[in-house]
Formats: sequence, C-alpha cells, structure tokens
Amino acid sequence: MDCGKARVLAAGPHCPSLGMWASRAGISRFSVPPPTSSAWAMVNSGEARGDGGVSSGSEGSKDSSRCSTPSLDPERRERLREKMRRRMEAGDKWFSLEFFPPRTAEGAANLLSMFDQMATGGPLFIDVTWHPAGDPGSDKETSSMMIASTAVNYCGLETVLHMTCCQHSPEEITGHLYKAKQLGIKNILALRGDPLGGQWESEEGGFDYATDLVKHIRSDFGDYFDICVAGYPTGHPEADSFEEDLRHLKEKVSAGADFIITQLFFEADTFFHFVKACSEIGITCPILPGIFPIQSYSSLRQLVKLSKLEVPQEIKDVIEPIKDNDAAICNYGIELAVSLCQELLASGLVPGLHFYTLNRKMATTTVLKRLGMWTEDPRRPLPWAISAHPKRREEDVRPIFWASRPKSYIYRTQDWNEFPNGRWGHSSSPAFGELKNYYLFYLKSRCPRQELLKMWGEELSSEESVFEVFAHYLSGEPNQHGYKVTCLPWNDEPLAAETSLMKEQLLRVNRLGILTINSQPNVNGKPSSDPIVGWGPSGGYVFQKAYLEFFTSRETVEALLQVLKKYELRVNYHIVDVKGENITNAPELQPNAVTWGIFPGREIIQPTVVDPVSFMFWKDEAFALWIEQWGKLYDEESPSRMMIQYIHDNYFLVNLVDNEFPQDNCLWQVVEDAFELLNRPAGLSREAEAP
Repeated sequence: MDCGKARVLAAGPHCPSLGMWASRAGISRFSVPPPTSSAWAMVNSGEARGDGGVSSGSEGSKDSSRCSTPSLDPERRERLREKMRRRMEAGDKWFSLEFFPPRTAEGAANLLSMFDQMATGGPLFIDVTWHPAGDPGSDKETSSMMIASTAVNYCGLETVLHMTCCQHSPEEITGHLYKAKQLGIKNILALRGDPLGGQWESEEGGFDYATDLVKHIRSDFGDYFDICVAGYPTGHPEADSFEEDLRHLKEKVSAGADFIITQLFFEADTFFHFVKACSEIGITCPILPGIFPIQSYSSLRQLVKLSKLEVPQEIKDVIEPIKDNDAAICNYGIELAVSLCQELLASGLVPGLHFYTLNRKMATTTVLKRLGMWTEDPRRPLPWAISAHPKRREEDVRPIFWASRPKSYIYRTQDWNEFPNGRWGHSSSPAFGELKNYYLFYLKSRCPRQELLKMWGEELSSEESVFEVFAHYLSGEPNQHGYKVTCLPWNDEPLAAETSLMKEQLLRVNRLGILTINSQPNVNGKPSSDPIVGWGPSGGYVFQKAYLEFFTSRETVEALLQVLKKYELRVNYHIVDVKGENITNAPELQPNAVTWGIFPGREIIQPTVVDPVSFMFWKDEAFALWIEQWGKLYDEESPSRMMIQYIHDNYFLVNLVDNEFPQDNCLWQVVEDAFELLNRPAGLSREAEAP
C-alpha cells in the first residue's frame, strides 16, 4: 500500500520544531476544507473509485455504481408490529420494559445508563410513561419526550412513548405527535390518562377517551405510528362492568390499535379469562401481560393505589409480616413473578411479557434470567450500537474516533440528511455539529464531581500523576488512595473486552506518557461469533487493522516522526496539536478501513474507518475534554488545573494504523523505538538523524 509522504494540514499556527521534523520527511502543505453548509458533504462530494482515483462532481453514494450494503439486521427495517409478528410466527418469546421519567437531570443520566445496561438483555422494546404534570412534551432532560428520544437515538432501543388526552387540546396532542415523529419515535401508547384531581374533567374541544386519541393519530398521521392501547384484565375501575370495558377495548382496536398491554395482575387465571373474553368479541391483535415484580411494601401499596387493584389475600398474608424488610419482600416478589410468568408462557397464549420496572433493574433482570429470556449475545450487529431512528437505519459506517463516545457522535451528526451506507467514500468536509455543551444529560459522566476527584486525583503534582490515572483505568487496580478508576473523560464505560488482548502493552506505554484513549488489536479472520471481537450475522469472519490513538508530549512526537520514516509503507499516521496543525501521510485525505467483515451471501461490510477530515473535527472534542471534563474539577488557579491546562496546550493527539493486519501488530515496536530514541544520549540521537 502506497501511503505517500508526510504532509502538514495547516489549520492553524504550527509548531516550529515539528515543522522541522516534518520538513526532513519532505512536506507539502495544503489546507483542510472549511465546514460546509451541507448536512452530508462527505457522501455528496464524491465516491472513491476502485482504481484508487476519486470521482468528480457531486455524485452521491446512492447514485454510484457500487451497490449499497445489504442491511445486517432485518429488524432495522421492520416496524414494531412486524417484529412481533415475525417473532410470533417463529414461536419466539420476547419481553419489554416500562420506565418513567425521573425528576432530576442526574436521574435522567442514571436512567440513560440503565437503558444501556438493560439493552444487553435483548428487550423487544421499552416504553416511557407520560405525566401531564411534568411538562412531558418539552425539551427538558426529564420530560417523557426527551427520555424516549434518548432511548431511540442514543441507546438504539425500539421505544413506545405513552401519550394521554389529559389536559391536552387536540392541537397540543398533534404538536406532540409531530415532535415525536421528528425525533424518530415510531410507536405510541394511547391512553386517556389519570385525572390530576379526584374527578375527570373534560378539556374543551378535547378528547375524553383513548379511542378518540387513537382515531386522531390515525386521522392526522395515517399509518406512520404503531399504536398500543391498555387493557384491564379485571375491567377498568371506572367502567360499569367488565363487559362494558371490553366493548371500549374493542373500539380502541377497531380505531387502529396494533397491540394491547394489560394492567398488572397477580394470578394467571385472571389473564387467561381476559384473553378468552377478548377473543370472543373479536379482538385478535397481540395482548401482552403486564408483569409487576413486587420490590418493596411501599411500591406495592403505591401501585395498587394507582391501579385500584385488590391484592389477593394469600399475598397479603406473606407480605404483611415482612413489610419492613425490603430484601425479603423483593425475594418473594421475584419468586412470585417467576412462577406467574412460567404459567403464562406454558399456556401458549402469551407472545411476550411486559415488565413494570419502576426504574429498577435487579428484580426484573433476575426474573428474566430465571426464565431464560435474558439473552446477552456477545455478537453485535455492528461494532457500535445502532440508533433506532428511522433516518439512520441505513447507517453502517462511522469514523473510529468516537468509538468510546458514540452518543457524542450521534449528537453531532443528528442533523445530517444522509448517513454512510456501504463505503464511506472520499472525504470532504463533513458538517459535524458543534458540541458546545458537554453537560447534556446524555453526554455527562454518571459519576459525581467528588467521585471523579477521587479517581482522577484531588491533586495533580506532575505529568506522571496524570499518566498513573490512565494506567489505573487500564489495570482495574485501586489508585494510591484506594479508589478504582472506572472511567476517563474520553470513555465513560467499562473497558471493551478486546482491550484485554493488549492490556500489558497498553499499561506499559501509558506509564511512559503514551496516554491511550482508543485502540484495537489486529484481527485476521476471526469467526463473527467470537465473544471478544465478533460482530455481525453468524457464519462470517471479521478483520481489524491494529489501531492506536493517544495523547503524548512534543518530545515523543518528534521521536515518533523519526521512527515512522522506517514504516512509511506500512503505518498511516495523523498527528495534530490543539491549534490544528496536522502532520499525516494519509494519501489524498482518503479514509482507511480499519474494521470489516465478510458474511455468507453479502458484500463486505466496512463499519469503521480512520477518516482524515473527521479526525480534525474529533480533535476539537478530544482536546476540549481535558478542560471540560477534567480541568474544571479544580479551582482555576490551582496547580492541578494548571497541569491539565499544560497537557491540553502542549500535547499532541496521534493515531496510528498498521495496515499489515495479517502480520503481528507493529505499533508497539514503533512506540518502543520512539522511547529508545528518546533515551539515547544527545550525540547518538543527532547521529541517527543524519542521512
């Protein structure tokens, strides 16, 4: 592979000493194109041709001669009701989860983390409740609309948004529905809603029944939304009779509802009677039983009060003596729920189970694991989480730089009109959105300030004290104060499994000042089912080029530039400072595929690339995180703040790609050679520079 000679992409004032080293490598200068107004300039600027040249004009990826990549996951194209139908026809059982919006921004961040954790078990969908008193349709981080949008866009979860008639005019409801559609929400649970006072009060010109809301959605939005409605196994508490409530349920289904979720109940026979009664009056859509694992005495009382249900005497007899022991009640609730679910599943009448989680995970996940329905498949459809927004459903290529900050990437690309599908194509300036607010609740660290200080150092006395923070994050061992470092500004999640394949080397280089923020080992044809590096459909093979991304000092960069001359045909590199000077040997700004897979009956899938132009946008975020996430923990004039500021101002962001993926990873040798050069006596170093 001809990587070409090093070039400096001058996007700002450059470092004289680096310029000197680059000059010796034979540098030409050119500028990175400025951001354009196009929402998707990368694709529209041209496609890479198979002969290595670049097509001209504004041919987009969908108009090129290359076929678009087939979807890896059929569910990405399916509506929720179609997913249900397919699973039912296959005899599969599924589960879904209900959550409610928290009251605080911190609670919203915690709930987002729970979404990520609960997604690993494979729910068919989640739903988010709607509370008229909590400004549910607003842009507040605690609103129902924003929680549901976050689940769809940032966690990749199929999501159902509750919506009620209560205290909303038809115009307000229409506005909420348009907003939901814009945010990528495709499913609505249509409810009348509970009155805020004691009695229901009609809104002038508004809707009094869920049936009216279903009709309104179908009238104004056609078939865009899949619609769910509520069913009451013992009849709605305000209905005159069970039979009358069933007639209202039939009206909701006839008006356009696609499936039913029931109110909670305590005995399987209650559900069986309800399903039979529904069938007898012609209700044929899926009916999901609502399951409530009892978790505490207070939560049971509150839920029973809201639902106006009667708890069976045998349950009361068990709970009353232990009502002050939440652990005992929770254990009993789990046993009760497991037994109920087993009876429901054995009946053959249940296509899936819907769990009322109360925003807690332990009881629900324990029940699902006991039932064998919690399926943590290590194989991912792609190496990154797929957004559930319909606009992004074809996206299957991303720059690798955001691998540890995928929510940031989604946020910065949310206004793109098109997303990469198939080859990334020739680079032009992508119109990434600015990331001005690093404390958006879906980007904020889950750890409070005091906990971050304990992990990252209440006092930083030297660069080496920063190196140790990185090393402790990688090792998992407590720092000198006894605290484990569970996150870094560039990675708020646990280490990826494949990091274990490079742990020893990563620890060594971090302690010497190569501060890694993203890396992957080389992989040559591992099965797609591999529990560490596997992704994609069964029967495939995956490949990776070794990749290393890190911050390091000017001195180390100067040594690296000398060493990299020996690897000119093998290693692609980008080296950039905070001011924007970028030294690279990437040929013609073309992206470099660093992950790909081959699967039966499909084209090659190329999900991650190192893209030179995207790197210049990523570097702004990567450098800013030093200050926004770490530096601001300290007082402005403190030595610790000044240390972080020094690193921010003087270090360089580097990425290296070893293109010879079948061979042993050479990047560790590159780094070792640079360290060796740094440690040579000055006279020997000058001798090594001579031609």
